[in-house]
Amino acid sequence: MKAKTLAIAFAVIGAIGVSGYGAYRLGMDRGMKMGDASSGAGAFASGAPQKPGDIDPATGKKILYWHDPMVPGQKFDKPGKSPFMDMQLVPVYEDAGGQGGVTIDPRMQQSLGVRVAEVRKGALSPTVEAVGNVAYNERETAVVQARSNGFVERLHVRAPLDSVRKGQALADLYVPDWVAAQEEYLSVRRMSGTRLDALVDGARQRMRLAGMSEEQIRMVESTGKVHPRLTVTAPIGGVIAELGAREGMTVMSGAMLFRINGLGIVWVNAEVRENQASEVLLGNEVEARTPALPEKVFKGKVSAILPEVNATTRTLKARVELANPRAELKPGMFITVNFTPAARKEALLVPTESVIQTGKRTVVIVAQGEGKFAPVEVEIGVEAGGETEIRKGLEAGQKVVFSGQFLIDSEASLRGTITRMRGPQAEPPTAAVAATHKGVGKVEAIGKDEVTLSHEPIASLQWPAMTMGFKAPPNVMPQDLKVGDAVTFELRKRADGSYEITAIAKAAKR
Repeated sequence: MKAKTLAIAFAVIGAIGVSGYGAYRLGMDRGMKMGDASSGAGAFASGAPQKPGDIDPATGKKILYWHDPMVPGQKFDKPGKSPFMDMQLVPVYEDAGGQGGVTIDPRMQQSLGVRVAEVRKGALSPTVEAVGNVAYNERETAVVQARSNGFVERLHVRAPLDSVRKGQALADLYVPDWVAAQEEYLSVRRMSGTRLDALVDGARQRMRLAGMSEEQIRMVESTGKVHPRLTVTAPIGGVIAELGAREGMTVMSGAMLFRINGLGIVWVNAEVRENQASEVLLGNEVEARTPALPEKVFKGKVSAILPEVNATTRTLKARVELANPRAELKPGMFITVNFTPAARKEALLVPTESVIQTGKRTVVIVAQGEGKFAPVEVEIGVEAGGETEIRKGLEAGQKVVFSGQFLIDSEASLRGTITRMRGPQAEPPTAAVAATHKGVGKVEAIGKDEVTLSHEPIASLQWPAMTMGFKAPPNVMPQDLKVGDAVTFELRKRADGSYEITAIAKAAKR
């Protein structure tokens, strides 16, 4: 009886076990089919998006590309499994801000303090301002020299920088050579007889050769007396820039006695920044002001642009001529010059705050409407009055962000949008692409041209331990390799960003 009862119990237990195993296998088969339908059929069935630009039937949105959210820098042109992680690629839609763009909720925009301005047409008149110093006008310089050997008997001007007027007496010279020439002339005139005209002309010529002027010769003729002294006068008005005579000294013919600089027109050597040199042209009208005379405005024009750039300050000198009828401007005075640039053509203008210069590129954030923003590369021109000229990249009527644009860039970064104002990522050098990395792991699955490994951390790639699939050429895979084997392997990065196995072997048993 007991044996029969035990037999029945074992039979029931066996039936239950068989039923449970059958249910388990049925569930696994159905689960695998559903998984294939969701991952494979959902991605590759007819009607599903296969390339960028297709409309996703699940969302009704246009797909730009696929990417791995954990590695957003790599884009893919078709769906499939990520070569980096054990997961499916995720589509990026057009309404996510476009390539390099971002969509921000209106309430978030208010929190970020986002403000926009419209791109408008207009003409900038940039004011070029430079500083400089007043200098003598070298074109208004006169040198007074001794015309004959003599002695300085008296100086009427005794110190450098003394002011003089045109025609003012400067010094009295005693000229011995004049005495003999004048006495000879007067003696010939006193002679009686005919044919003396030639002698008179000869005596007059000798006075000229002695350095006497026609006025001095006429004075001798009219007075009939010898005039051995010469009074030197100023040929122009100005200041004594250099004094070369002293009372009692002997002077030789040709010696410099005085150098006079005029002050009717003075020079200003303005230091113009190198990047503003194109705005300063010959003949440009200027206005100048000096702290010494704050209520005065001096007008002039650019007379020369010197062909030399200061290597230290990166400036060039623009020579400006200013009228100075009252001699109020003194050489050495500090002065500020405002240049009036030539008229410019109409151009597109944006607020200067909206322009972001990254070093290699210049971009602005364009508001596309409905909370969408995208960076646009532009080419800028001159800047004036808080506005910047846009030569290329924008159109009139577009709206640009001039407040909060850096926070928008941060928001785009947080959402995984990487094609932003820093520009496309540079391609890695060939050496980096060809570099190989070693790892240790376990075979989880073997496909036609792919092997899935659960590997330990790979330090050279800064990868943690994880399970992922790798491309594996047939000639690399050992014939006896099977699921569950512990392996050592080498891999390298392909041109498309995925990684492939270059060598794989069973690990030595410990």
